Amino acid sequence: MTSLNYDIQEKLKNLNVFEKIIGVNIIIYAIGFILRITQNLPKGTSLSWLELPKDFFDVLVKPWSIFTYGFAHYDFIHILFNLLWLYFISRIILNLFNVKQALNIYFLGILAGALSYLLVYNILPNESTKAIGSLVGASAGIRALLIFLCAYMPNRDVSLLTFKIKLWYIGAAIVAIDILGLLGGNQGGNVAHLGGSLLGYLYATQLLKGKDIGKGFERFMDSISSIFKRNSPLKTVHKNKKKTFAGHTKTDFSEFNKQKRIDLILDKISKSGYESLTKEEKAFLFKAGKD
Repeated sequence: MTSLNYDIQEKLKNLNVFEKIIGVNIIIYAIGFILRITQNLPKGTSLSWLELPKDFFDVLVKPWSIFTYGFAHYDFIHILFNLLWLYFISRIILNLFNVKQALNIYFLGILAGALSYLLVYNILPNESTKAIGSLVGASAGIRALLIFLCAYMPNRDVSLLTFKIKLWYIGAAIVAIDILGLLGGNQGGNVAHLGGSLLGYLYATQLLKGKDIGKGFERFMDSISSIFKRNSPLKTVHKNKKKTFAGHTKTDFSEFNKQKRIDLILDKISKSGYESLTKEEKAFLFKAGKD
């Protein structure tokens, strides 16, 4: 296997959870685009099995849509900006909080967006919601992450082009834009945005008081995950006791040039800390530093 293949495998293996979510969104968008072109489908219909319908009884027929709508996008600009926001916000979140907390905020934001959307459009008269379509997009989850940060550390300065601005100003501006958006053409999307924002705000304010409101959701997801693990036909028969060097076997590791081996060990340190290194890895790094 070539060094390039190893590099690609390493990159894929070391993607964080939100980078994987971004990848899933891109794949689903591509599937929808291909289906629309090959099946000659009207725009905005190729991912209908993932969309969240506005009618409550339609949701009962496909309950998975309260989460899957967050992975469906039709417009390139829509998915581009959503995933750029998700990429940069998730990097900040993962530097400050553990993965499970970050996922709790994101998916609870998507859920809050769905419930807000359904609540509003099943209360309003039918005449006022005829033009509103099904809900798609990851924006509610992204809003939850963003507003969570803004509420958790409101006075933190962030650089914006040539000047600095406090996080709470950004959060207030985003919420104000979404409120004004209720008067525009994307009313359903803006209702979901506000639902996600409310979730992010409540999560942050409660966490500052020492209460993690996502723990119940986390336990629920862990129980679902454990069911799939128990029912998996693949059983772990034995553990591989071969020593590895930065994620590779000793033979594979020795095939890399010196700089590549150093880079792999430094990458391991950046992800797991110096103490995660084995004695052999520490010895190699120490020797390389003296050469």
